Amino acid sequence: MARVVVDVMPKRAILDPQGRAVAGALERLGFGGISDVRQGKRFELEVDGELTEERLAELRRAAETLLANTVIEDFTVRVEHVTTQA
Repeated sequence: MARVVVDVMPKRAILDPQGRAVAGALERLGFGGISDVRQGKRFELEVDGELTEERLAELRRAAETLLANTVIEDFTVRVEHVTTQA
């Protein structure tokens, strides 16, 4: 079994009011030195069986089609291998 993680972030050219609010809150709480915050989404997909290049390409298409709005968001897809505990 593998876990595929899709991280979706607003494009740099897109205003991110949630990220700005978090940046302001961090500063007010005394966490200095943070010049920018971008807030996004994370999806974790548990994949049964072997994760082939074809399957991974299919999951990238799913991310592009459903999980991200590619007009205003960028996304990355990465694999995390899951270890099972007995």
